[in-house]
Amino acid sequence: MKKQTLAQRINIIRAGVMGSNDGILSVAGIVIGVAGATSNTFSIFISGIAGMIAGTVSMAMGEYVSVNSESDSQKNAVERQKDALKNNYETEFNIVKEKYISSGISDELATKATTEMMNKDALVTTVREKYGFNVNQFTSPYAAAIASMISFPTGSILPLVAISLFPAKIKIIATFIAVLIALSLTGYSAAMLSNANRFKSTIRNVASGMLTMLVTYLIGLLVGSLA
Repeated sequence: MKKQTLAQRINIIRAGVMGSNDGILSVAGIVIGVAGATSNTFSIFISGIAGMIAGTVSMAMGEYVSVNSESDSQKNAVERQKDALKNNYETEFNIVKEKYISSGISDELATKATTEMMNKDALVTTVREKYGFNVNQFTSPYAAAIASMISFPTGSILPLVAISLFPAKIKIIATFIAVLIALSLTGYSAAMLSNANRFKSTIRNVASGMLTMLVTYLIGLLVGSLA
């Protein structure tokens, strides 16, 4: 089995983190919404289980289709680049060279660097510089789908357990707090993997979770009052 690159592993881990985050948020919204409409623990639990199963399948299939589409696009770019190198090598050489020059490298040094890299592997060099990815380092759609298939229900367990096990008087607020803590962790983890601002990513994730749960709870209250 071919060893995965760091970038490929990070993409799979990212799929797992985001799957877990979606599992927490989606099922929390469902169970808190239903809890706003009824105090029946069994009804709340069953709705959460249904949401978990549906979300798991949806996330896994969505990740599979998404990664497959990206992979197909990259493979098509590689094929186009093979033709470009075969028919217009000099043009492709100059594209790479001009990119280096535009980044501040002198004409002489850019020519030397381009020549060395193109002689070593013209396809890898031109694909990297023109399209921004490395040849033969495509993320596996199966691995991404499996990561989501595992992580979504794993994340879903937290709101399910919280809403089911906490005493009736505090189960909604306790679930609310538990979910916000979990979302802060997944938001921070996602920011680390994406090299984004940790604080902004965490706050954004927590805020979206708060809004989701508040809206679904209020809708649940409205439906419950009309029933």
